[in-house]
Amino acid sequence: MKVCKNVLETIGNTPMIRLNKVASEVKALVLAKVETFNPGHSIKDRMAVQMIDDAEANGLLKPGGTIIECTSGNTGMGIALVAAVRGYKCIFTTSDKQSKEKIDMLKALGAEVIVCPTNVEPKDPRSYYSVAERLSKQLPNSYWANQYDNLSNTKAHYLTTGPEIWDQTDGKITHLIVGVGTGGTVSGTARYLKEKNPDVKIWGIDTYGSVFKKYHETGIFDEKEIYPYITEGIGEDILPANVDFKLIDHFEKVADGDAALAARRLAREEGLLLGYSAGSALAGLLQLKDRLKEDDVVVIIFHDHGSRYVGKIYNDDWMRERGFLDKELMVRDLIKAHANQKLITVGADDKVRQALQLMKEYDISQMPVMKENEIVGSLSENAVLTYILENPLSHTEKPVSEIMDEPLPMVDEDLPVSKLNKYITKKIPAVMAKDKAGNVHILTKYDILQMI
Repeated sequence: MKVCKNVLETIGNTPMIRLNKVASEVKALVLAKVETFNPGHSIKDRMAVQMIDDAEANGLLKPGGTIIECTSGNTGMGIALVAAVRGYKCIFTTSDKQSKEKIDMLKALGAEVIVCPTNVEPKDPRSYYSVAERLSKQLPNSYWANQYDNLSNTKAHYLTTGPEIWDQTDGKITHLIVGVGTGGTVSGTARYLKEKNPDVKIWGIDTYGSVFKKYHETGIFDEKEIYPYITEGIGEDILPANVDFKLIDHFEKVADGDAALAARRLAREEGLLLGYSAGSALAGLLQLKDRLKEDDVVVIIFHDHGSRYVGKIYNDDWMRERGFLDKELMVRDLIKAHANQKLITVGADDKVRQALQLMKEYDISQMPVMKENEIVGSLSENAVLTYILENPLSHTEKPVSEIMDEPLPMVDEDLPVSKLNKYITKKIPAVMAKDKAGNVHILTKYDILQMI
């Protein structure tokens, strides 16, 4: 019978999947090494087993012991799987920017999770690095895996990820694109591939707020590069021992919002529900696409599963709160441009003369018509002009109510501007929208053209 002895034997040999729609503008063949097929749904399962294997072999971890690790969630998941199979306890420290789903999954596997603040220095006693180190010194029979500086991390990818990619591409790979965090994936895989073919280009994906790119290019560890970022799983404010900068040919920074939107594209266009770093990797590819040729074979490593991020990048409200969906122009963007403009209205019983004067004074082309504090119609410059031309001798004294049109459509501020074509027509030149304070704004064709 073809039976695995335990779940750990299912780690590795993940599929290579061609990217089609999201890579349509890229000349090269683009392949994805999809690591969500590991039992812990991330590439970190590989190095988790390797670190524990080596710790056991070196006498650093004894039966019944406690494994301690600082993790963004995925390494913890891999270690928790090993611990469950081999009978160890786990304590994980993580940062408060990690998704709730990650923390809940670790707890589901029996781990204790300590959440630490993100916005502190790595050496700060409150940081998740420092807390893990302190616990490892205080608790008897404990082992701190320390994925950042534990070279078993790199070893795992040299022994497994690199050979798999080489075999799956028949040695035709020309470029590897991979997010860089602890550095084990990029360094171990790159070392193997470059041993097979020194011309293979390794492109590391970094994020704004991380030190990697500048350090790689200048050799300077610039603390000014460090600031909080939202992307999970890549970038660092330290230089882990596992990052072998000599093996990386180029670092590309990707913004938080671009990464989140790219991850959503992978789900909707390729059927791949993946994590934040996958979005970073795809966005990095698209930023670098002009460097690629038709005969290139690009492999992108997708680290983890999107189930960890359903409350974040796959949640529209979360995305909007951070302005990431504003890359799709929304009605609220048009409203912001009107923030300091007063809404000019005219009364239904006011004379056309008064309406004309308001249009001249404020240089506007349409106004809501009010009666008893309610919008009862709309008045456009076309309607005023048509009336004046048809009634040149008595154009000023007729009430507005006799020439007004229906009220302009009221739309929600969360409506994409691309949907306004359902409302704005040849006969309807504008729409109205309310901001969160309840203020009404008129949005015209001209306003839309200005924003675009």
